[in-house]
Amino acid sequence: MSGTSALLWSLVLLPAATGGVLALSGGGGRTAGTYDRPGGTGPAAPAVAVAVAAVTLVLAVAAALVRPAARAGFVAGGPLELAVDGLSAAVIVTVAAVGLLVLLSAAAGIRAERPRFFGLMLLFVAAVLVTATATTLTALLLAWEVMGATSYALIAFRWREDAPAAAGTTAFLTTRAGDLGLYLTAGAALAAGTAAADRFALGALPALDGPWLHLAAAGVLLAAFGKAAQLPFSFWLSKAMLGPSPVSALLHSAAMVAMGGYLLLRLRPLLESAGWAAAAAAWGGALTALALGAVALAQRDLKQLLAASTAAQLGFVVLAAGAGSVAGGTAHLVAHAAVKSLLFLAAGVWLAALGTDDLGALRGAARRDRAVGLPFAVGALALAGVPPLSLWATKDEILAAVDSPALYGVVLAAAVLSALYAGKALGLLLAPGPSGTAVREPEEGASGPLRSVPLAVLAAGAAVLGALALPPPAGELKQAVGVPGEPSAGAATMAATAVLALAATAFAAALAPRLPEPSWARGWLHLETAAHTVAVRPVLALGRGLARFDDAVLDRGATRLPAAVRRLGRRLARFDDADLDRAATGTATAARRLASWASAADRSGVDRAVRGVADGARYLGELARRPQTGQLHQYYVQALVLLTAAAVLLLLLR
Repeated sequence: MSGTSALLWSLVLLPAATGGVLALSGGGGRTAGTYDRPGGTGPAAPAVAVAVAAVTLVLAVAAALVRPAARAGFVAGGPLELAVDGLSAAVIVTVAAVGLLVLLSAAAGIRAERPRFFGLMLLFVAAVLVTATATTLTALLLAWEVMGATSYALIAFRWREDAPAAAGTTAFLTTRAGDLGLYLTAGAALAAGTAAADRFALGALPALDGPWLHLAAAGVLLAAFGKAAQLPFSFWLSKAMLGPSPVSALLHSAAMVAMGGYLLLRLRPLLESAGWAAAAAAWGGALTALALGAVALAQRDLKQLLAASTAAQLGFVVLAAGAGSVAGGTAHLVAHAAVKSLLFLAAGVWLAALGTDDLGALRGAARRDRAVGLPFAVGALALAGVPPLSLWATKDEILAAVDSPALYGVVLAAAVLSALYAGKALGLLLAPGPSGTAVREPEEGASGPLRSVPLAVLAAGAAVLGALALPPPAGELKQAVGVPGEPSAGAATMAATAVLALAATAFAAALAPRLPEPSWARGWLHLETAAHTVAVRPVLALGRGLARFDDAVLDRGATRLPAAVRRLGRRLARFDDADLDRAATGTATAARRLASWASAADRSGVDRAVRGVADGARYLGELARRPQTGQLHQYYVQALVLLTAAAVLLLLLR
């Protein structure tokens, strides 16, 4: 194993192995209510997890500089291959950094079943790192599955409570429906008859022939839209809010949801080769940004607003993959990770302290707790696209690649909605509120450095990471991800979007309590109901129909068949006794008689004939020996007799 491959294996295996050990080591919380008990189990687990996350960040930075590759056998023709290039380098550093800061904050807030929680979080980070560095479908599928499974376990972390368990199930099944797309892609790669050496290579997908290319592209879109919570899969993010706040902070920023957008950025050549797939990604992302922006604006719950905004902001990344702005999409993905993890961690602190996510009840919370309120304000302004904060420049970089006027209008409207919902949250949290609010024992928040340091670091990232979309860093990023010719936003565009964002944010903040909330969007566009109507109920109805068929036909046949076989057996037994035995006895008797007749015929006929032939042959032999006397004169007489007989015969025949 080379040094560079050892570096890459260490990057993914260190958090995976440590997470597995922690998750299995304890923290079973044996009675209901242990989630609310201070202290919890496994006091060393947070320290171990934070230390491993710190080492993982160091390894990620080293891998981003060295650009290693690694390979291991897995299945025939489908090895596990990992590599770090310009695109994955930016992502793995982001994942490791956000993971460390979230775990640091969780160390202060998670009070129960710590080994299980921190173990699952490390496994989650490891799966995301493998996803980001995978260069074959086999490696990608493996990481994709582990990522989905750990997300389910984290969302349903409070598994004794019905609501979190149901939320985890909804998230898991919804994303699983989309995950089937990757299996379609793998099937297309197999069916296309590509050379065994690169059959499962992601880089070989754009070269697939005929319908297999389009099937592979459709599968990738389906999988990415499911993970990134794009329409029509967006509703699972709403349910995911029932997980602990650190889970939301990681899942919504640099982990699973982000990986849906990353997959499309990685496979931009495939979308481009298929033609229609690039347009589908662009329009799907733009419409999600617009529709989920309206959903976010309609929410009265802070975490629900942030969840809807995640789907909307990932819509810009998906749009970037479809429109051909890989560098812009990468910059937006990285900046959004800092912004969204910051906002969710702040929301978790207020939830722990005040016991509510309701925006009305949280009025003035940012004023009363400035250590949290100030970083939250930076993150909210960045989310709104207010210059010079990060998401302003990254959105403009993506806009520069949009060449359709209709699509451009949709994206611009979605950007304005971003400013409106971010301004609404900021206005309510900064508005004067009641002087005193009941504070309960923290569950997911704590005071001190473990709370304030991650928020401060993430706020700095939310402020400055937009530089990735500004010259000269933007040019270097384009070179790193291999797209030096991508367009950049002009000064006029950036100035216009800055004015729009500032005006919309100020308007929403000033009128936050009276801002219109579209009722049709409050219930997440009723996407879950539609999914039940279009997919779940028909599948359940089909299942019930198949169950009835099984009970009425298959089960009845299975239960009746043995009885019928037994009855047939009894009848055959009776037939054997009554008929077969009789027939066998008669046959044996007839055979004996035939044998007796044959024996008699043999004795009286065949043996007698044989003896007669033998006796005749002996008699003739004796007659033939009589003339053989040895007397010469007898031989002359015999010759004379024969000649006389021959002469007489000739005279008679004439």
